[in-house]
Formats: sequence, C-alpha cells, structure tokens
Amino acid sequence: MPTLLLRLQAPMQSWGISSHFTSRDTTREPTKSGVIGLICAAMGRPRDADISDLAALKMGVRVDREGILQKDFHVAQDILQADGKKTKGTEISDRYYLSDAVFLVGIEGPQAILEQIQTALKSPHWALYLGRKAFPPGKTVWLRDGLQNEPLLEALKKYPALIQDTQESLRVVLESEVGEFARVDVPINFAERRFSSRRIHMSRINSPDYQEV
Repeated sequence: MPTLLLRLQAPMQSWGISSHFTSRDTTREPTKSGVIGLICAAMGRPRDADISDLAALKMGVRVDREGILQKDFHVAQDILQADGKKTKGTEISDRYYLSDAVFLVGIEGPQAILEQIQTALKSPHWALYLGRKAFPPGKTVWLRDGLQNEPLLEALKKYPALIQDTQESLRVVLESEVGEFARVDVPINFAERRFSSRRIHMSRINSPDYQEV
C-alpha cells in the first residue's frame, strides 16, 4: 500500500495520551489520536464525525530530532466546572511539551483516502496545530512529494532527512500487531473522548541524507 508523509516541525509540540486536569503530559513523539485530529481539522471533519476510515490507517513516526522535554506551570482563574454552570476560583496545572522536535509521520492505507488527505493538508479547512491550539506548525505539514508509492517503513527509511543535524541513526515508532508496547491513542469518537489501543514497535534506522523539502 502507498504511504502519505507529513512533516511535524515547530518550536513547541505536545502529544498527550493520559492527561488529567492538573497534569497535561506529552509522549516523546506524535500520537495517532493527535495526527488524526490534525487531519480532521485539515479535512473539515467536526468532532462528532465518523473517523473509522482514518483510524484504520497504519501509522509510523521517524524522529529526525528528539526535542527537549519542557514543563510550564499554569495558574488559571474563574474556570467553569464540569457542569458548565459554576466557576472554580483557581486551577493549577503542569503542562509538558517538546521543544524543537522534528518528526516525519507516515500513514499507510488506500490511495484514494491518502489523496484526499494530501489535498486537504495543502489547503486546510481549519487551522492546524501540533497537539495544542497554542502550538502551530513551524513549517508546512504538507510535503510536495509526500505521497509515496512505498510501504510505510520503506517510505520512512528512504525519505530525505528533514534537518541537517540528524544523528547517525534515527528512532522509528511503527504500528505493528506484534509490537512490544501498547498505546491507547486510537480515536473512536473525539466528541465522546473514546479511544482504543494499538501495538507499537520501536527500532532505529540509518539516517538518510538531508535534502531541503
């Protein structure tokens, strides 16, 4: 199957997977729910839309630059309670994010849906952001040659490095039925905040040569 490649590069990104009100975490690479949410924004799909076709796509991430884990301490006042009526006086939270990270994300699936996504990323319906609305992309998510006639892993291995100062080997996180790790980040319904799990496999590949894209 073909693969569509996306560039996720920005001063700040955050990819939460088990966030609570007072602690907003981030994984060290983009989550599937975060990437599908970004695609939904590009395609103009509302939060209550059917996303089963997108959730069925196989995803992988090549980490061109790991980024630095950072934490912000937030204090907010006059926050609505869960019932939407009353307000709380003060809410304190720790919010984690990645600084200066660079990722090449690949999604593998049927040609038709990948072409639709590629078109939407070039001219997104809604603004795109990398995990939080305060974190817009630093460079375009859309890649001119992003649609590759290669299976997922091969596309991640062969595509030029996104930055010049990559390490000799790059970490790859690949969705796999026999993966050694479980991650609960496959969205079922964004409006209801329902997710299922998938298996992932982590490995390293040789860094390809840099080429400006």
